[in-house]
Amino acid sequence: MNRKIGYRIGLAIGLLSGFLTPGHGQEDPLFTRKSVFGSLAERWELDSASRKSTFRVTPYKPLNITGGRWSNRPNEQPVSENPMYSLPFQVDYGNYEAKYQISMKIKVVRGLLGKRGDVWIGYTQKSHWQIYNTRFSRPFRETNYEPEVILNFATNFPVLGLRNRMLGISFNHQSNGRSLPLSRSWNRVIAHAGLERGNWTLMLRGWYRLPDADDENPAITDNIGRADALLVFHTNRHLFAVLGSHSLRGGNRNRGQVQFDWTYPVWGNLRGHFQVLNGYGETLVDYNHFQTTIGFGISLVEWL
Repeated sequence: MNRKIGYRIGLAIGLLSGFLTPGHGQEDPLFTRKSVFGSLAERWELDSASRKSTFRVTPYKPLNITGGRWSNRPNEQPVSENPMYSLPFQVDYGNYEAKYQISMKIKVVRGLLGKRGDVWIGYTQKSHWQIYNTRFSRPFRETNYEPEVILNFATNFPVLGLRNRMLGISFNHQSNGRSLPLSRSWNRVIAHAGLERGNWTLMLRGWYRLPDADDENPAITDNIGRADALLVFHTNRHLFAVLGSHSLRGGNRNRGQVQFDWTYPVWGNLRGHFQVLNGYGETLVDYNHFQTTIGFGISLVEWL
């Protein structure tokens, strides 16, 4: 290995390890959770009280079912900057459809770099179903598959009034498994940080898209974005989340997406789910398509 590269990697690991040792002393009440929802420590097993064995299936991203999703502008003719991946005709999709998302993760390696690091395998799948479109036999319009490998470190240090609880990096693949001309996919290396304060949680992510020789969606980062931020607030029974992504560019490449979620109690453990989305990239085939969607459904697993 080149000596300069080896030195830089060693220096980066050394700097990171300085943040991996949890703080000592009494717990600050400003950072204490007081609701039925979990914390980053519980979801990602960041301390001794929450750490569990490997190869257990645990929640990752939200798991929800939306029976009625309305779009003001369905993507009836998906196109790409690569002409090989542009649909040459229009499909009469309905404004209403159903969708669902499942997501899980499994810890496969425990206790790296001072016993504060874990390796996880995550999987998320989201499907959009034109169940009300009887004219076209109720087809599934789009399904996105998203496996990833995540290296996550437990941390505990203050940042601008918040407490950083985790840092990590992941390799992420996302595709829709379709053939020409509707095939869409990309690979990313994603850096993330998780912060908390009381009933607030902030997740920050930035990514680098890996080059693809046969690029199906060349401008995906100029539309979906190069980074996102998730802000979650919860009371005893309600959870509110805002997820925003941005291209980090100006001019006509100043694009992204904003999504608002509200989950609320209905009966027992059953929770209702309301979602509004505005922008580009609700699905991969919609990566360069702007729309506003509103949906009602049920939530089985929330962000936290």
